Amino acid sequence: MNQYDLKGQIAVITGAARGIGYAAAERLLASGAFVAIWDVDRQVAEKAAAMLGNTDRVFAVGVDISVWEQVEQATAETTDKFDGIDILVNNAGIAGPNMPVWEFPIDTWRQIVDIDLNGVFLCCRSVVPVMLRKKTGRIVNVASVAGKEGNPNAAAYSAAKAGVIGLTKSLAKELAHTDIRVNALTPATAETDILKQLSVEQIDYMRSRIPIGRLGTTEENAAMIAFMCSPDCSFTTGAVFDTSGGRCTY
Repeated sequence: MNQYDLKGQIAVITGAARGIGYAAAERLLASGAFVAIWDVDRQVAEKAAAMLGNTDRVFAVGVDISVWEQVEQATAETTDKFDGIDILVNNAGIAGPNMPVWEFPIDTWRQIVDIDLNGVFLCCRSVVPVMLRKKTGRIVNVASVAGKEGNPNAAAYSAAKAGVIGLTKSLAKELAHTDIRVNALTPATAETDILKQLSVEQIDYMRSRIPIGRLGTTEENAAMIAFMCSPDCSFTTGAVFDTSGGRCTY
């Protein structure tokens, strides 16, 4: 495993109790960072923190990222614990049901957009001022290839992730005069718990779209995130990094 020098960096990773977020936490810890795990279920976050070890460098926070007051509180708890935030990985998200737009439950649509898009906005809105005090930082917004192409029967998820890409590009330009870099990651389907929300047919469809012929791994996504969080990612902002197995080449 290649390591980047993140010694002393303070990273917030949303949805880090499992999947890509957990793998990213492992990777950043291995590179020397302190990690705050933000998860809607504090007990699950605390269990993940215990599994990661390094108890002096891992902190669990319970937060619903779709609720502004909770995001503000999570930011305050993290900065009180670690004295700042240098890295923000917006990874938390839900997929929702598989059905056409004209049958999609309105409340479910709103819930997906609230978590997958509005949650990213709220976390950025809360954490960016902390980064601006030092005029340096790295923000990684985990979107999806669905945000580029649109997956059938997953319009809410696809629309929210497309919004994350647009938010990334706008915020990156707003912060370009600083050393705060903002980039998006667009994974194809990876082997994570989010697959439990999808039908077998939907998973088979998404696998069939990947030229490499398999799903991605959490470790492969974490490796890309580690680079995006590192000082080496210095002249790239507002960009979209694919981990799509060749599905997207733009």
